Amino acid sequence: MKEILIASLFFLMLIPASNVYAEHVLGIEAYGQFLDISQLEAEKKSFEFDDVTYTLYYGYHGSLDSSMTDPFEEPIVTEMIINQERKSIEVTFAEVPDATDFWVRIPFDVLTAEKEQYQVLVNEEDTGYDLMKMPDGYVVGLIITEDTKHVEIIGTKVIPEFGTIAILVLGVAIVGIIYVSRMSSFRTSWTRIN
Repeated sequence: MKEILIASLFFLMLIPASNVYAEHVLGIEAYGQFLDISQLEAEKKSFEFDDVTYTLYYGYHGSLDSSMTDPFEEPIVTEMIINQERKSIEVTFAEVPDATDFWVRIPFDVLTAEKEQYQVLVNEEDTGYDLMKMPDGYVVGLIITEDTKHVEIIGTKVIPEFGTIAILVLGVAIVGIIYVSRMSSFRTSWTRIN
């Protein structure tokens, strides 16, 4: 019996091991974006800044009071914009038929808030919200009612910010102006007042 077990183990070791990973079956492009069911069923709004397209997904949750047979009428979003001055995302509704959950999935490179502390305004009044961190951004969820016309999600950084390259170019320009003004003969004609 012992010999049969040892012979079986010996033959199993001779069989080449073949490992198949997801990279072998799927192309690497399959990992380019984190998809989930909420994105597949969500509505979306795309923005373009500096030839880069950013997409915000948003959606609703049906009324918990309605039965499975009652159709849920979704709110109608008329406009969604990125307000760079207020560092916010603004959503305008044409109609909200019933109170419902409303959520927006915001990529990190579109809008972030320091210490994950957003400010959410519904009809210009501060309101509570839920925040869920995803691999590529945050999902901000809140409750909207029939009288909701405007929602604003305010952060501390929005695209496009005044980037580091622009700051470097500005710094080099200022240093160049100072250098040229000190080296030019134009400064000798100025009267110095002590």
